[in-house]
Amino acid sequence: MFTKVLRIMGTLLGIIAGVFAFYYTVPAVVAVIGGPGIPLKPWSYSAAGGAIGGLLFYFITPSIIGNIRRFLDWCDNRLKKVPTQDIILMVISMIITLFLGLLVSYPIYNIPHVGGYIAPIIILMIVYMGVRFIFNRKEEFAFLTSFFNRNMRVPVSASNETFKILDTSAIIDGRIVDICKTGFLEGVIVVASFVLEELRHIADSPDMLKRNRGRRGLDILNKIQKEMDIPVQIYEGDFEDLSDVDSKLVRLAKVLNGKIITNDFNLNKVCELQGITVLNINELANAVKPVVLPGEEMTAQIIKDGKEVGQGVAYLEDGTMVVVEGGKRHIGETIEVLVTSVLQTAAGRMIFAKPKYAVEKLSGAK
Repeated sequence: MFTKVLRIMGTLLGIIAGVFAFYYTVPAVVAVIGGPGIPLKPWSYSAAGGAIGGLLFYFITPSIIGNIRRFLDWCDNRLKKVPTQDIILMVISMIITLFLGLLVSYPIYNIPHVGGYIAPIIILMIVYMGVRFIFNRKEEFAFLTSFFNRNMRVPVSASNETFKILDTSAIIDGRIVDICKTGFLEGVIVVASFVLEELRHIADSPDMLKRNRGRRGLDILNKIQKEMDIPVQIYEGDFEDLSDVDSKLVRLAKVLNGKIITNDFNLNKVCELQGITVLNINELANAVKPVVLPGEEMTAQIIKDGKEVGQGVAYLEDGTMVVVEGGKRHIGETIEVLVTSVLQTAAGRMIFAKPKYAVEKLSGAK
């Protein structure tokens, strides 16, 4: 319906444009050519111009509307990748620098002949240098954006746009790639420059294990940027008054009003004290593990002996430990077991089971 209304408005605009175009151009063209007077009245060729203009705009209006919509969608997609705080800071800096530019260029504007050309150039230069100066120090102007965040009511559509800040541990862990592939993670992934610097230091470590972990983290980031559909933004700023990376992440989360993705237990506790939302990958992994109830049957491959006498230990595909009573004799074998109990600990879920044949034998004896 809206498209039809726009098409009608475009047709009316074409009629008006055609009427005025023919009314003024036809006599001028005839006068230049030097031909005889036009036998038709002005209203006749104005009507012809209106008809031609109306038909032309009637057919080209849908194409114009489509191009405008594609341009607006492109602008919207580009702006989604820019933090709201950066947009607010840019608007504020442009207003301030434009006002300063007008004050500085006003005396120059009154210079005869050249003032009108020099003044706009000076205004543009002042605005450019002012915006560049403020953005290079945007961490120092965080109080401006935080003030607007406290006093502005964010629309529902804007509140859905959240920033997920990656911690070093979450990057090295690697499971963030699989989480991004599932589509459950929304918003913008933010990787801070100081986190990248920490990864580089780890990757350059003389210790082979640390070096491999650092290189794995850099490979994971490269994979997220190139293969994932979710937008990734590099935060170039730093908080030089803080030396600890965890403290910088907490500060960044406050500046961006974002959430931190981590596996670090200590960082998790600090964020809870600071009132910052944390997305813990380990907690997510424990939450999505299949629920196992006592009495259920499962297949387990005993790979080693347990702490207690006669126990065998197996692992499910998700890494859950299964402790099998009397399973030591079946190390290296795959057997059917019955779940006897499930224990949930801070480290994860632990399942206790017995061999199925032993339970059936005991039941038959009874």
